Amino acid sequence: MAFLKVIPLEEALKVVLSFKLPVEVEEVDLANALGRIVAEDVYSPIDVPPFDRATVDGYAVRAEDTFMASEASPVKLKVVGEVHAGEVPSIELGKGETVYISTGAMLPKNADAVIQFEDVERVNDEIIIQKPAYPGLGVMKKGADIEKGKLLIKKGTKLTFKETALLSAVGIHKVRVFKRPRVAVISTGNEVVLPGQELKPGQIYDINGRAITDAVNELGGEGIFIGIAQDNRDSLKELIERAIEVGDLIILSGGASGGMRDLTASVIEELGEVKVHGIAIQPGKPTIIGIVKGKPIFGLPGYPTSCLTNFTLLVAPLLLKSLGREGKVKKVKAKLKHKVFSVKGRRQFLPVKLEGNIAVPILKGSGAVTSFIDADGFIEIPENVESLDEGEEVEVTLFSF
Repeated sequence: MAFLKVIPLEEALKVVLSFKLPVEVEEVDLANALGRIVAEDVYSPIDVPPFDRATVDGYAVRAEDTFMASEASPVKLKVVGEVHAGEVPSIELGKGETVYISTGAMLPKNADAVIQFEDVERVNDEIIIQKPAYPGLGVMKKGADIEKGKLLIKKGTKLTFKETALLSAVGIHKVRVFKRPRVAVISTGNEVVLPGQELKPGQIYDINGRAITDAVNELGGEGIFIGIAQDNRDSLKELIERAIEVGDLIILSGGASGGMRDLTASVIEELGEVKVHGIAIQPGKPTIIGIVKGKPIFGLPGYPTSCLTNFTLLVAPLLLKSLGREGKVKKVKAKLKHKVFSVKGRRQFLPVKLEGNIAVPILKGSGAVTSFIDADGFIEIPENVESLDEGEEVEVTLFSF
């Protein structure tokens, strides 16, 4: 096994995308579909609205009956009934007739316009019109909002409340979605303890376990936190074996460098195969990529910013691919707030905070918790570049899925 045999990021990503995760589809109730990834294109089964309807409270008319109306020569129409929302009108308008109609109600036969009640004068069973109406006034035609057969949601879309509302609007109550890939998450280190436990001298609270688990959930997977492995072979091996039983993919954070107590690579090699141990990037050079019992396993750095950067660069594309989301993370263009420097020959990923279209570099170091918390994403400084100038356009890869 070659430890820290550094390879380019593109080669590492090729290894990652060669892995196969289970791709299965299931049907879920719309009430349980929020955050799930649609497994097929969804088309509208109906027109919306499904009938011509009034968009205002007023009087449904035949527009041609009002064409001669003016202040000097008003037109009078006879009120022959009322139509309210939810009713199917039995009235058929004849020449010179009108009905009072509520917003959202179905237009009676022969009506093609609705005049707001404020724009007419009603005297007993007649209305007086001083301005002509035109066909379509105050009316939403059948299918004007959504036509039957229209593509509503593309395969690979993550359902937000907007999409679930749209599906509800066309009467869809079940939707086919990708099953969530199960991702087992392990933190490592004698110094790491779970929130809620007493923090003793020399210890820190675990950040990565929560961050990675929830990042997986945000992507559309199912994050399962296994626990914290101590810096010894038995503990690490036990948790990895437990993770293999429950997960389609395993992620460890910490224990990836070449130190005496960093056992991750050797335990993975014992249980399976290390494909990559070392990527030519900063932060995250000692990242591990392997496979155990046919399941991909990643050893990510321990510092939160490094960990989440490498998760976004390497793990997220694999999860997105398995969910039909094209394997791409979100990116935006921005302008750099101030000049930043890098070491030539080192490919660096620098966390930034977005202020509108301005990318503000965060220079606290990857060991600072707030470097990750404050960052909206990161930018790349190529290995042949020593600096990026103030105002230079950069591409920000987002910590958002």
